[in-house]
Amino acid sequence: MSATINPLANPKGVKKLCELCQKPAKLQCTKCLVTFYCNSDHQQTDWTSVHDKICPLLVSIHAPAPFSTLQSDREHHHKETLKKQKHLVEIAHLEAQRWVSKKRFQDVLPAALLFLRWAMRVYGSCAVELVPAYLLLAQANIGLGSFSQAHEYLSKAEWTVMKTPGCSHTVLHQLHRTLGRLHAATGKYASALTQFANDVYYASEMFGLDSTVMSGGYFLMADVFLKQNKPDIAQSLYTEVANSWHTHLCKLMDGISQSSTQPEECFDEAQCVEADQMLRCILEFEEQCVKPRPAQSAMLAHSLAMLWLLCNNYTKALEYGKKAEVLIQGLSEQNTLRESIHNLLQHAEKYLE
Repeated sequence: MSATINPLANPKGVKKLCELCQKPAKLQCTKCLVTFYCNSDHQQTDWTSVHDKICPLLVSIHAPAPFSTLQSDREHHHKETLKKQKHLVEIAHLEAQRWVSKKRFQDVLPAALLFLRWAMRVYGSCAVELVPAYLLLAQANIGLGSFSQAHEYLSKAEWTVMKTPGCSHTVLHQLHRTLGRLHAATGKYASALTQFANDVYYASEMFGLDSTVMSGGYFLMADVFLKQNKPDIAQSLYTEVANSWHTHLCKLMDGISQSSTQPEECFDEAQCVEADQMLRCILEFEEQCVKPRPAQSAMLAHSLAMLWLLCNNYTKALEYGKKAEVLIQGLSEQNTLRESIHNLLQHAEKYLE
C-alpha cells in the first residue's frame, strides 16, 4: 500500500474524487496512479477491501491505446481492455462476497461499490448484471443497520429485474433472499417468510430440490421461526438443511475416497465460511434442545469434518471428526455413519502426516 500527496494529480480544470466518498481528493495511490482519496483512512479502507487485488490491473486498463492508423489494432486494444474490465468486475464481486461471508460489512462497501461502478461501465446503467452489486451493497447495509440505504439498493435491484424480461432464476432467488433478510432484520417476519419462500422456489427451479443453494433459504426461514418462538418448525427446517448438506458432502467425499493424493478444494473461501457458519449454528441448536438427538448432532459434526477436509483444513477436519465419533458411540443403528466417520478420520490423519 502506498499513497502520497501529488501536486500534479489535479491539473487545472480536472477534478479528482475520492474513491470511497466522491469528495475532492489530493491523495494519490503511487502504484496505479489512477486512484485518489480524500484522506489516509479512506485509502487504508479501500486497500484492505479490494484495492490491493486490483491495483496492477487498473494500470493495465488505463494504459493508452498504441498509436496506430489500423482499425484492426484499435479493435484489438478495445477487446483486450474490455476483457480486463470484466476481470476487474469479477475480482470486485468475489472480494465483496468474501467480506459478506465473514460478516465484515464495512469492508464489503468499497469492493461492492467498485463492482457496481465498473459493471455500469461494461454493461450499461440498466443491465441485469448490476443486480448482484446492488444486493451485496444491500446486505452490507443490513449488516451495518442502515436499513433505509439497504432498501434503496434493493429498490434499484427490483427495478432492474422488472425491466429485464426473462430474468434468470438465479438472480430472482438472490433478490428474494436479500429482501427476506431486510424484512427479517426489521421485524417484518411474515413478509420475510414470503420472500424466503420465493427464494426457495426459484433456487429449486434453478438448482434442484436437494441443492444446498435452496437449503440456504430454509435456513433463513428457520431463523425467522425461532424469532417467532416456533422452535419445532425451525428444527424441521434445520433438519432439511442438515440432510441436504450431508448428502452433498458425502458425494464429494466419494470422489476422493479412493485417491491417494490430497483432495482439491471444492469450495472457495466465502462458500466454506458460509457453510461452516450454517452447520455450526444448526449443531449448536441441536445440542441445546430439550430432547437432544445425538445421531443428528453426529451427522452435523461429520458434515463439518467433511467440509473442512474438502477445504484442506485437516486440523479442523480431525476436530469435528472426533466430535462426531464421540456422538455416535452407543448408537448401534448408525453403522453406515460410523464407518464414514472412521474413514474420514483416516483421511485427515494421513494428510496431516
